[in-house]
Parts: sequence; structure tokens; C-alpha cells
Amino acid sequence: MHWKRKKLFFSRFITLLWLILLVGALPLLSAVKEIPETPAGKRAREIIDLVNQGSRQKLQDYIAGNFTQEFLDAASMEEHLAVYSETCDLYGRLELEYVYEDENKDYAIGIKLKSPATESWLKLNVRVEEKPPHKIAGIGLRLSWPPEGSAPSDRELTAQDMVDILARYLDKLAKSGKFSGTVLLAKHDKILFKGAYGLASERYKVPNKIDTKFNLGSMNKMFTAVAVAQLVEKKKLSYEDLVGKYLDSSWVQPETAQKVKIKHLLSHTSGLGNFFNKKFWESSRLLYRGIDEWKPLVNDDKPKFEPGTKWSYSNTGMFLLGPIIAKASGQGYYDYIRENLYKPAGMINSGCFDNDRPVPNLAIGYEKKYTDEGFYWRNNIFDHTVKGGPAGGGFSTVEDLFHFARALLDGKLVSKETVELLTTPKPELNSPGYGYGFTIVKRGNDTAVGHGGGFTGISSILQIFKKSGYIYAIMSNHSNGIYLVQLKLDTMLSPRPR
Repeated sequence: MHWKRKKLFFSRFITLLWLILLVGALPLLSAVKEIPETPAGKRAREIIDLVNQGSRQKLQDYIAGNFTQEFLDAASMEEHLAVYSETCDLYGRLELEYVYEDENKDYAIGIKLKSPATESWLKLNVRVEEKPPHKIAGIGLRLSWPPEGSAPSDRELTAQDMVDILARYLDKLAKSGKFSGTVLLAKHDKILFKGAYGLASERYKVPNKIDTKFNLGSMNKMFTAVAVAQLVEKKKLSYEDLVGKYLDSSWVQPETAQKVKIKHLLSHTSGLGNFFNKKFWESSRLLYRGIDEWKPLVNDDKPKFEPGTKWSYSNTGMFLLGPIIAKASGQGYYDYIRENLYKPAGMINSGCFDNDRPVPNLAIGYEKKYTDEGFYWRNNIFDHTVKGGPAGGGFSTVEDLFHFARALLDGKLVSKETVELLTTPKPELNSPGYGYGFTIVKRGNDTAVGHGGGFTGISSILQIFKKSGYIYAIMSNHSNGIYLVQLKLDTMLSPRPR
């Protein structure tokens, strides 16, 4: 809950935190059990009470009278209410764990809350105006690491312990309607657990199966990066090549052609932006199917900064690698990925399918829409692209993602030296948490690499732990559907953050 929603695009960068509005981190100088009688404390208590009451009408009246005008105008009333309803529906009643205090404790506060319904913890931040009546200037809510002694990783766990904990948790989430999708956990080349939950089709009540195909969102970026790396190994490309060597003016502006290099596209340091722009949202999805048909959406983009000097997530940049792969390989992008990634990795259920055609065993994506009378399911058919591509939107299964991870680690797709190049930070390009097509997250003494994806009705992630050898894949056909499961897995597999 944060009261200002973002649209979820393929570009969503998946971390273990679901954070939509951050109002400022509060350092833990001390912790108390009771909420203090400060202006910020009083407002925080009011927010928690409203969530626990679950009344949209009460919240609407509260928002209208107690948010600053700037904060109120940050989103429509319906958007404010939608985030509140989603929070109530997902987390249920919230219980106080402890309060963070800092130097500005009168007007800003951080509170650790527990959600018994989901066995998860959240961090609530509230910031208020300094002048009476101390209206609310910002609210943030995010998933948070469990308190000391509460996380499974706080004790020694065997592989069977993890499987038992995960199976019980997924059953609980599925029975309460809080998870729909598939999950796989493996260590090295051995699958420890896999399971399917929820419905692939709400209309026809078709259950998800372990081989149900879910949308990948941005996870296709890994495949595109590996394809580029293969062509580099074959000396058909170089990471130092300028984009203009492969793409003409029908694809890119002169600034892009002359300044942006392949390595900038791979690391999101090109300065290019997002093709999910005004033109896309106001035009028919049927206009954008084949790779070349996306030219009108990407051609006008120009670098917003000198390439390599900043990090800024770019769907456009990653998409441009598609026609570059086609030019360098002499094959169409889709053909190249199918022949050089899917086949050697044994990914028999993966691809960029035409979504207006009957594709067997394909999950429909959904988001909950909340009203004063309750909620209804809305599918993503009219939001989604007709066909995925280099930057995202393809389909796969958790088993295929496991096969991809193993093929990558076993050197079946590129050399092990190249795998290391793809999955390590690029500080020289100002990319400390992203390699070439792979996210990189420190997990205690380990490092998790992979990618996630999100969009309306889409939520997915693959994580490969470099030292321990654990691999997990989660795929959901619900918006934001993976995050509770992801946090549970991370707390089992990772040492506590220090």
C-alpha cells in the first residue's frame, strides 16, 4: 500500500521488496513496542486501524480530509482506494511488531508490522506535515525481512525442511486465493520441489499444471543477452560495437547509432527509454507483432544521458538487440532463439507465441479490480502485446526455466567464462546491480542472479544462487503474484541481511 500506483510494465525490475512509493528510509536507531503519541505516530495508528477495519468508505473519507493536496493529487481517488483494497485483501489484519525511531521521529515514523494471514512482515513508513493538523504527506508499505528469530534461515535447514516449509506455505496461500501459479526449487541439477496452484482460466475454471505456460514479462532479456554472447563468441558481434553498425535510420536516431554500444544496451546504460509510450497505449496491439513492426515505437528514442555514465532500465535498449541479433546471425530473432537457446537447453514449452491464436496450455493473466461491493477478475488480454520479443513478453514454464539455468551453468549455451561475464556487475558502466541481461543481488555470502518480469496479470522470476547451487523459479498469472513466495524462499536460502 502506498497510495500511488505505478503501471507494471515488462521493465519491472524484480527484487524481493514490493515497493511502489518510498517516502524515505528510517534508520533503526532504537526500537520500541508501542507507537508513540507523536504527529506521525498518531497518523500511522490511524492508517493501521483503517486497514484492519477494511472499509473503503471510511478510507475514502479519511483520504479526502487528511492527505495533503499534493499527496491527494498524486493519484486518483480510485487508485488510492485500489491500493488500499489490495493491501486489505492480500495481507488481512496487521499486527504491530515494533517501531523504528529516528531524529525526525515527530514527523516521520517507520513501523514493523506482521501479517499472520501470509506469515510475512511489512515496513510501514508515514511522513506528515510539520504544521497542524499534520496532514499525511507520504505513505509507503513494503515487504520486509522477518524479525530476528522468525526467519527459517535463522536455524539450520535441511533440503527436506525447505521442501516441507514451502509445500505447507504454498498450500496455505493457494487455499486463501493468495497465489496462482507454479513453483520449482532445485539444488544443482536435482529438482527438490515443484507444484502448481490456482487457475489458468477463471472463466473456464481450468487449473494450472506444472507445464502450464506463463508469461515471462522481462525475463526474455536473459535469452536475448545469451544470444548476443553466443554471437560474440562466434566473432559475429562485439560488445564494443556501435549500434549504428547494424541498425539504420529506420531503427535509430543518429545519436543512438553513433554513441550507444552493444554493451550499453545489455546493461541498461544506453540512456534510451521505454517503448510502452503514449503511442503504444493509444494504438492497436495488432500493429506490433513482428520485430520490424515495432520501429515506430523505438525510432524516436534518444539517449537521455551519455551512454555508460548512468543506469536506467530500458525496454527500448534491450529490444534493439533483437534486430541486431538478426542482422549479425542472418536469422530472424525468433528463429535464432528457438534454434540456439530453446532447443539446446531442452526448453520444449517456451516461445514468443501469437496471443490472438489458440495456444494450448497457456495461462490467462489476471488482476483483481476492487469496488465498494467487492472485487472482480479482469484479464490482461487487451493490455498485453500480441507477441513478445527481445525485451519481454514470451512464455515459459518453471521446468523450462530450470533447464535454461542448468544449460547456462553447464556451458551448453555459452562458455563458463561468458556466463561469469553476463552475471557480474559492470561498475565501469555505472551498473552495480545488473550485468548483461541478468540482475545481480547479494544474499549474505552468496549472490543470486537471474531476472524477473511483471505486467498486468504477469509476475515471474528465476534466481540462481552462485555458491550454494540453489535455483528457484516462480511464475504467476496474477499481478504481483510471486512476491510472498519469493520472500519465503529468500529467507530460507539466504543468510539474514546485516
